[in-house]
Amino acid sequence: MVRDPLSGDDPPDLQSVLDALDDADCRTIIEHLDEPMTASEVSEECDIPMSTTYRKLDLLTEASLLVEGTEIRSDGHHATRYRIDFETVEIGLTEDRTLDVSIGRPAQTADERLASIWGEVRKET
Repeated sequence: MVRDPLSGDDPPDLQSVLDALDDADCRTIIEHLDEPMTASEVSEECDIPMSTTYRKLDLLTEASLLVEGTEIRSDGHHATRYRIDFETVEIGLTEDRTLDVSIGRPAQTADERLASIWGEVRKET
């Protein structure tokens, strides 16, 4: 699932964030994902089977901790790359005494901002 950062989606569900962070394989992926990687690169780098890697990448993406991007290749075989999409995760207590999750996002580069804007323009056409 590709998460659109400009879509105004609600923040991720607390339980999905907790589930992802409680998973040892997910934490291993976060530790090793210092640059965008394909699923096969993640699998190799983290020594996790491919089928497990896909499930963990989905879990992290659903929790809004990773973001998917498409690498356009001249040969037409495009690749999905995953990258970390958070700097902080804070769990807090709200006024009505329920737990809430807040995710601090990294600043976008000029290329990422342009890609986001272009994605919005394409939706309108």
